[in-house]
Amino acid sequence: MKKLTIFILLAFFALNNYAQDEFTLVKEGDVAPDFSITLEDGSVKKLSDLKGKVVWINFFATWCPPCRKELPHLEKEVYLELKQNENFEVMVIGREHDWETVNKFKADNNYVLPFYPDPERDIFSKYAKQNIPRNFIIDKNGKIAVASIGFNEDEFNKIIEKVNELIN
Repeated sequence: MKKLTIFILLAFFALNNYAQDEFTLVKEGDVAPDFSITLEDGSVKKLSDLKGKVVWINFFATWCPPCRKELPHLEKEVYLELKQNENFEVMVIGREHDWETVNKFKADNNYVLPFYPDPERDIFSKYAKQNIPRNFIIDKNGKIAVASIGFNEDEFNKIIEKVNELIN
């Protein structure tokens, strides 16, 4: 029975790692795929325009329970702590959401985080095929320093440590 349990656990972790690799299109060390977002005022924001900054990209959906659990941490422990730092930026991107949806979600939850829509998955599809929440930390040179899937408080805290290291 003990050997069977160990086998099942090993199989689970192997399949879990395979699934993550199968659905992730970029990895740590890769140059972050560039993208543009048309803002509500019609101006355009490009990731490449943020080179020289550490950028935290979070992909979420309003209906996703782990995303909803993670976002308060992202706001309180990251955004509110670092928003004054000129070398840092957060982008919370709503997968398959439009401006109306992300703005309503932001207002309903009293967030001050900067939310952006990705209604056709144009941005998300450059980084992954499936699974949210996802966090990508882009270093000052435009490379992916951290790529994570899901929400786990311990892992989230390690990402914060890495961001602080990259900023300094």
